[in-house]
This record gives sequence, structure tokens and C-alpha cells, in this order.
Amino acid sequence: MEAFSLLGDGLVSALTPANLLWAFCGVLLGTAVGVLPGMGSAMAVALLLPVTFQMDPTAAFILFAGVYYGGMFGGATTSILLNTPGQASSIATTYEGHKMALAGRAPQALGTAVIGSFVASIIGTLVVALFAPAMVDFALKFGPGEYFALTVFSFVAVAAVVSGSVVRGIASLLIGLAIGLVGIDSQSGAPRFDFGSAVLLDGVDLIIVTVGLLALGEVLYVAAQGRYAPDLASIRSGKPWLKRRDLRRSWPAWLRGTALGTTFGPIPGSGAEIPTFLSLGAERRLAKRRERRGGEKSEFGKGAIEGVAGPEAANNGSAAGTLVPLLGLGLPTSATAAIMLAAFQQYGLQPGPVLFERNGDLVWTLLASLLIGSVLLLAINLPFAPLWAKLLKLPKPYLYAGITLFSVLAVYAINGSTVHLVMLLAVSLLAFAMRHFGVPVAPALIGVVLGPIAETELRRALAASAGDPSILVNSGISIGLYVMVVVAALLPLAAKLRRLRSSRTGADRDGRDGGGEEREPAGTASR
Repeated sequence: MEAFSLLGDGLVSALTPANLLWAFCGVLLGTAVGVLPGMGSAMAVALLLPVTFQMDPTAAFILFAGVYYGGMFGGATTSILLNTPGQASSIATTYEGHKMALAGRAPQALGTAVIGSFVASIIGTLVVALFAPAMVDFALKFGPGEYFALTVFSFVAVAAVVSGSVVRGIASLLIGLAIGLVGIDSQSGAPRFDFGSAVLLDGVDLIIVTVGLLALGEVLYVAAQGRYAPDLASIRSGKPWLKRRDLRRSWPAWLRGTALGTTFGPIPGSGAEIPTFLSLGAERRLAKRRERRGGEKSEFGKGAIEGVAGPEAANNGSAAGTLVPLLGLGLPTSATAAIMLAAFQQYGLQPGPVLFERNGDLVWTLLASLLIGSVLLLAINLPFAPLWAKLLKLPKPYLYAGITLFSVLAVYAINGSTVHLVMLLAVSLLAFAMRHFGVPVAPALIGVVLGPIAETELRRALAASAGDPSILVNSGISIGLYVMVVVAALLPLAAKLRRLRSSRTGADRDGRDGGGEEREPAGTASR
């Protein structure tokens, strides 16, 4: 009850006209920069940091919070419409969201995304406000061994569940891990796979990988086929209101995604990519299970609305969860949180357990502003979903040319290097080959994002234990994660064996029935 009372006091402070204006500006700016690949909320907050130095600390952090939440949804807009995620946390949304757009349901996909962001933001913020101490204690239990187990679980879950085919999923994962190894080794400082180029010493930028695999790879594949995707000019851009069937399929996915995001958000190093991909895999697995039990047919691969609802809720739930270690420990778990930590220090504030005691008014006003920002996010973006969807009505050649130009400019803007454009072309050709041979790109993306983290945590764990590998399984968290790894790896195999057994049983039954029908006329003829 004390937490509710403090949160109420924060709402009173945040609902002043000036603070509401800053929250509105933050959400609007965050949504705009989230659309641009390579920008994202982290860069927007970094650019605003020197501008807000003379502002009141409460107003500045309300602005930052609005940018943070707005950027989370803005990245989903281009993921759904153009198959180009604005930031890494929106990658999982592309798989079903863009298929919904091509099927004429772009407004519904955008509406699902913004409602899911709203639900996850509200629930996640309330969870942070009420259970921050317990979540901090849970985050402190993760050491290098637990981090490595977490990344392994993410690898297997994405490769085995999201891709559908274990072999092709593992092949794609290995491709992503190989790309992630390019650059200077963080432990020894030795260059790896740099091919004599100084630019490759920094590795392959994630923007290059996501744009190449998802955007330009798709453009090359469509062009090579000699035909374009479905007729985009005929795509409807009606109201974003969800039908009763859409709501029935979306609200459980919103809750499951929120639970995943809020759970993984406080864990340092987990990022928003892990819960979003896990949510996508879980929704796909549940849809197939319902189909096998005689329920409605799964729409995954054709534009399943729960494939948008779950990852977007996990995305924003994770954003709320990152505030737990930031405010409670002074430990940032994302790029945006790291810049917000610098903002705290700029104002002479030190996040940690004493922050709630010394600057409680600021903390509770910040948490309350997240609730207000969530409402503004819904009010601003839901009515404009049909307007965004009209982008798909552009003529097909212009649309794909625009995607290509937009992608090249986004990559060139990283540091103005032409070598990055060559790398983009190479990744795009790789993506074209993967599509041609039916290799999924999701495991490759998760390999690029989490591969370096897995390597670093594995080597840290082995260094701490003097090379003893038992440190990887010396806690209940690690053992539980490895058990989940085994289950995630065996589920697709068990489902395949079940299908083979059922088809063999059906064939035997048909053979016996067919044999009896043939023998009966023969016997009749002999008689």
C-alpha cells in the first residue's frame, strides 16, 4: 500500500501541464527516431543529454522516459510496414508483422503492436514499482555461468522452435555466430576475421546485419524471382480496430510477452532481443499445439497476429524491467539505460538503494511518468495506424527502391565508410542465398546479437573457476536453464515423430480398408 501511495504522489507531480508537455514531446520524438534504422532511443537520449543540462531533473527524466518508450514502439512501425526494424528489439516483430501487412492487415498489425506496448508498459511499470527489491535480488543471482546458460537457451529456443527445422535453424545460428566473431577479441585483443581491413576490427555493425538480412536481402530475393511481393497497391488501410477473434488471440499473447519481458529486463546483458524472440517462439509453439488439438489453424508464416502481440509486449515489458537494476543498483542493462545513468550523474544523483530514500520524489515521479507516457503512446499512435499503413500503397518499384535507398543511407550514416556499404552488399547476398535455400534468418540474427555475449560470459566463467567447467552448472538457475534447453531441443523432434506415427497409422488403416474393399469383389466373382 505504501508503494501505491508513493506512486500516487508521483502521478500528482507528473500531471502538471509542463511535465505533461515534456512527456508528450518525449513520446513523439521517441516514436520518430524509432522508425529510423540506426537511431533508436539510445541515440536520441544521447543527443538530448547536453540539451537538457539546464532543465529541471524531473522534467529531463520525464522527457527521457517518453523517448525510451516511444522508441520501443517506433521500431515496430518499419518492422511491420517495410520489413526493416528500427532497432534490434524490433527484429522479432518483422516475421509475422510484415506478413500481416502484405496480407492487407497493416492497420491491425500496428494496432496490435501499440496496444501490446501499452499493456506491457502499464503492467511492467506497476511491477517495477511494487516488486523492485525482489527483482533486484533476482538479478544479483546471475553470474557469468548463468548468463552463458541464458544465451544457450536463447540459441536453442530460436533455432529449434522459431525456425521449425532444427538442422536449418542450427546452420543459420552458426552463420550468425561466425559474423559475430568478426573483429577484435575482447579478452585477448587479437584480431579475428578482419581480412586486413581496419574497418572490420570493430566487427560487423548490427545495423548492417539487420538491414542486410531483412531489408535488402528480401529486395534481392524478390527481384531475382522476376516478380514482386503481393500487390501492395491493393493493400487496405482501414481502421486499426481489432475484431473479437483478434482480441481473443492477442490478449493472452500480450500477457505472456509482458511476463517474459518483465522477467528478463532486470537481468544484466539479456537485452530486449532475448524475450522478444522467446515470445515469438512460444506463440508459434502454442499455436501449433492448439491446431493439433483440433483448434483453429495456425497462421504462423502467413501473418499471425499473436506473433506481433507477444514480441511487442515483451519489448516494452523489458524496457520497464531495465529500470530495476538502473534505479536499484546503478547498473544499466541496455544502451539507453547507460545513457540515463550518465544523466543521473550529470545532475549529481547516484542510482542505488539510497536513491529511493534521498530522491524519492524524483524516482516516483519518473515511474508515474512512464504510466502517462504509455497512455500518450496509445493515444498518439493508434489513430495514426491507418495513415502509416498507406505507405504500403506506394507503387511497388518505388517502394522497393525507397527501401534500398533508405537502407543504404542508414548504413552509410554510421561513420561515412564505403567499406560498410560493401559489407552491406555481402550480407545482402548472404541473405538472398539463405532465402533461396530455405534457411531462416532469425537464428542468424540472434547469433549475431548474443554470440559475443555468450563468448565473453563463458570465458569469464572459466577464468573465475581456473578452467573448471563445473561452474557452468553450479547453481539452480543454470541447471533449470539447461533443462529448458533440452526440452526446447526435443520438442520439435517429438512433434515430428508424432506426425510420422500418426501418418503411418493412418496409412496402415487406409491400406487395410482398401484391401478389404478389393478382396470382397474378388470373392464375389469367384462365387
